[in-house]
This record gives sequence, structure tokens and C-alpha cells, in this order.
Amino acid sequence: MRPSRGIPFVVAPLLAAALSWPAPASATAGGGDHCAGQRGVRVPGAAFQQSACLPDLTTTGLAGTPYTDMADQTGLTALGTRTPAGVSGIQIDGYFPDSSRFNATHGWRHDAQFVIRLPDRWNGGLVVTGAPGTRRQYATDTAISDQVLALGYAYAATDKGNNGADFYRDGKRPGDAVAEWNARTTQLTRAARKAVAQRYGHAPRRTYMTGLSNGGYLTRWQLENHPELYDGGVDWEGALWTAEGPNLLTSLPTAVARVLGSARDEDLYAVGFARGSEFLWPYHEQAYWGVTQKIYRAEFDPAYDPGCPGPSAGTTPERILAPCASDAAYDYASRPASVHRAVARVALTGRIGRPLITLHGDLDTLLPKAADSDVYARMIDASGRGPLHRYFTIAGGTHVDGLYDTHPDRLRPILPCYRSAFDALVSWVERGTRPPADRTVDRPANGDVLNSCALSAPVAPAAR
Repeated sequence: MRPSRGIPFVVAPLLAAALSWPAPASATAGGGDHCAGQRGVRVPGAAFQQSACLPDLTTTGLAGTPYTDMADQTGLTALGTRTPAGVSGIQIDGYFPDSSRFNATHGWRHDAQFVIRLPDRWNGGLVVTGAPGTRRQYATDTAISDQVLALGYAYAATDKGNNGADFYRDGKRPGDAVAEWNARTTQLTRAARKAVAQRYGHAPRRTYMTGLSNGGYLTRWQLENHPELYDGGVDWEGALWTAEGPNLLTSLPTAVARVLGSARDEDLYAVGFARGSEFLWPYHEQAYWGVTQKIYRAEFDPAYDPGCPGPSAGTTPERILAPCASDAAYDYASRPASVHRAVARVALTGRIGRPLITLHGDLDTLLPKAADSDVYARMIDASGRGPLHRYFTIAGGTHVDGLYDTHPDRLRPILPCYRSAFDALVSWVERGTRPPADRTVDRPANGDVLNSCALSAPVAPAAR
């Protein structure tokens, strides 16, 4: 059965309604000293910004207002997840100069949109993230923003500069769209640090990078390429891109071949899909595998099949999600060197320069851990950066927590473990308390699986 909250990353933005500006009066704070601070904060480099003084920056207060987009968050968290409330402060929405116009949020039809939230009670830190999948800047408000705001952090998120199922159309060269994700994240981090200094009188004492899926990829890339901007990061099932593989273009064709009837279960196991994840395959056949393969093949290898350039070849959600028959035979290893060079432009190396905690579900059926985080952990070790890394496999975790609502007897949400990992990162960076060794975090037999996760519980060590 297809879960009601399992709308895939690439479809949720297509189905979400555009938001309007300004907010209804009920979302606007009634005054107070903190409102005066919004007038002096300008985001460096922004082409446009709009500030609001709000009584609650969390989704508890923002749901139903233009200051978040609950539809764009669909499927990322499980029903029943507890969220904090009552964090007053300033929200700045805006965009940096950009020529693409996929993002219709606020009716702006302008990419490189961002949100910055500045709580009244600030702890001196900043948390930065980028949108997962092909979503936009509010996508992880429940998953990330709510919790870190409640802890006192300023928060900044970017739409990555292009979004939606046709993001691959941005740029002039293969790989340009994904390369922009990294540049926009760096741009926002630098701008947010200066905006924070304007609001509070000094730059953040600590800056953390974090994210889910493509946001996890951004976390890895930023800690490899701009460690000077950050103090550490938490990578929640980040996508792995390597020039020679593995990457999404080496595992997804086999999944697509199974959808089209030309691959066996054993073939999926051979490219990294986990035994025991078979009950999730029918949903991923409908919602993820075909469209994800089309998007990234169109981004890095646009010449492969001119008859099926990408999701734009479909005009309905069903056709957008359906695979192209040619993708079942896609062989990344035999593709021209130019394709590998396009991937190399955004590839990861494992040479992280700051502490990083990685979480990955053992039932991830979009980014199988055997072809992703297991490999990335080995890359980090091979680069001599192993002491800066901790890797936790979450038993029963899959790529989006919303699937827990359909399979509560087989899955567990990763969000509670993510929150625990963030706390562990802060203790590591700020107090020198090293996290537990790499391990598998077992699915609890009882208790509040929706809202609790102990990374340090005595469990079996994970293979590395």
C-alpha cells in the first residue's frame, strides 16, 4: 500500500501550492524589543529580502502561514513526532541573484531563495542546511529547524539554487546544476554568519553544517571543501557521488531494470540493496527509482537518450515518475569520459576537515548504505581522516521517516537518532567528549521509538 505521507522528494514540490506574501496578521508578533532588531539586519549579497518579527519560529507557530511550507515537508517525518514551540525571533526570507526560476515560493518565481531565522534567545551558534531531494528551503523545518531553534541556534537554509523535477535544466554544462548546490550553500553560510553578527553584535562562535539526503551530500562536500566555515556536521543519509562509482547512476539502473522486468532480486542485492528491504520495493518502484534515474542521468549525461531527456518527458505525475526503458540498460562505466568528468566536478573525496557524524538506515531503498555511506566511511578512513568521523547504522531506518507510518512494525524513524547525533556532535566539538565508536543502533523492542534514540546504547559494532 502506498503511504499517505510518502510523497517522493521530486513530486512534493510539484504538488505543493505556491505561498503568498505577506503573512496573515495572526502570524505577526505584537511587538517587543526583539522586533527592533530586524531593521538592522541585511543579508550580504541578497538581491531581495523581507523580514518579519514572529512570536514563534517553529512549525508549531508557522504552520498555515507563508513562513513555512508544510506540503514541501510531506513524508520526511513520521506522524506523532514531537516538536518544540514558542521560539520567538526574526525570520528573513529572500533570494540571491540568479537567472533560473524554478522556485515559485511567495510568488517570486526566483531561485537561490533562502530563509534565515534569528531567535531572541541565542546560544551563540548557527546551523546551516540545504534542501533534500528537489525540495525547497522550508523542507526540513520540522526535521531540523524546530529542534535547533529550540536549542538557541540561529538557522539558515537554501533551496540550493534550483529545484523541482526539472532542476537539471539549470546551467550550461552537464553537472552545473549540482555544482550550484554547493556554491549556494557556501554563499548562504558566509552571508548568514554576517547577518548573525549584525543581529547579535558578534559572529557565531560555532557554525554547524547538516542535512538529509542531498542535504547530507552538501554537508559532506562543505566539510571537505570549506572546513574553515564550519565546526562540524551531521550527515543524514547523504548522497554519494564519485567519478568512477559508486553513485546513483551505478545502482539505480538495476532497480529500473527490475521495474521493467529485466532484473532479478539477486541483481539488486549485488548493487547494494539490502536483503530484508523487499517490502519497500513496490513503493520505490512507483515513487522514486525511475524519476531519480531520469533526473540525474539528464543532469550528468544528457546525450544518452534524446527521446527521454528527463522528467519533462512526462506531463502527468504518473509519467514523470515512470522510468524510461533505456535507463534499464544504462551502464555508467561505459559512458564517455565527459560524463565521468561531469560527475567529478561534484565528487566527494572523503577528505573532511571537521568532525562529521553520519547516519544511515540499513533499509534505505533509494540510497542503499552498502553503495553509499559504507563506501564514504571507507573513503574517509583511506584519506587519513577517520578520527574525525563517526558512523551509525540505524537498524530499521529507511530514506524517509514518513514510511514508518505505513510500516510501524518493521521501520523506525531516523529523526530521533539524528537529534541525538546532533547533541553528540556538539559535545564532541565544544566539550571534547568523543561520540561512541561506529556501531549499529538497534531498533528498540519497546518504548517511544518516535521520539527517542540512544546512540550510546550497548549494541553490536558496525562493519566498516
